[in-house]
Amino acid sequence: MVTNSTIETLLNRRSIRKFVAEPFDDDTVATLETVAQHAASSQYLNDWSAVRVKDPALKKRMSEIGRQPYIAEAPLLYVFVADEHRNAIIAESKGVSTDSGTYGLAGSYRFSQAQNDAVLALHAMETAAYSLGLGCVILGSLLNDVPGLIEALHLPQYTYPVLGLAIGKPDQAPALKPRMPRELQFFDDVYPSDDDATESIKERIGAFDVSVHEYYDLRNTDRPVDAFSDQIASIAAQRMDATHQVIPNATSQGFRLDR
Repeated sequence: MVTNSTIETLLNRRSIRKFVAEPFDDDTVATLETVAQHAASSQYLNDWSAVRVKDPALKKRMSEIGRQPYIAEAPLLYVFVADEHRNAIIAESKGVSTDSGTYGLAGSYRFSQAQNDAVLALHAMETAAYSLGLGCVILGSLLNDVPGLIEALHLPQYTYPVLGLAIGKPDQAPALKPRMPRELQFFDDVYPSDDDATESIKERIGAFDVSVHEYYDLRNTDRPVDAFSDQIASIAAQRMDATHQVIPNATSQGFRLDR
């Protein structure tokens, strides 16, 4: 592989869940937020926002929703949001009715693109933080209770929470988590779908299971963790909780995912 400082930063990223209790200076915050704003944006609609969670009581609420106490200890905490609310205000100011059957910013395409834009912005911020010697953890766990998160952050119509990001100076140095063989995630021209491909997946995942199991055994010596394929099977067998369901939660926020 070729390499440079950016590649090394990306290859060495790992989730940090324990932070030194040091506040951030304004210049670092401004840098991280400006980098996020420079991420790609579908059709240049800038249809994402981020809530900077500073109030200790609200941080505690975030940790309760995420069921992870360390969220409350993060020196810098963001919730990234798909945001068509701001664009709805702009559209209405130009005479476009958001109640129209042809209104284009609340449909499924813009909903998915706004989510994509929020993720791209978050990833840019995360990479910038790592390049500054900071640590991060992406918080999909905040979607454990989407209605509760919407209520806690006072998210208006045409917004939807996407992911959280906790940032701080690392107070731990976890090992790098294994990645599956590249051939299992990168394909030429078409997605492989024949019987040989299926058997190859099963065979290669078996080897990957071993490396993942070894990683977790070293990380959690007192608490064994299932192999990768067993984790997948366990999650696949779980019934989705109502608080995780996108369509009813997005509909309550004004999005029309049937369009």
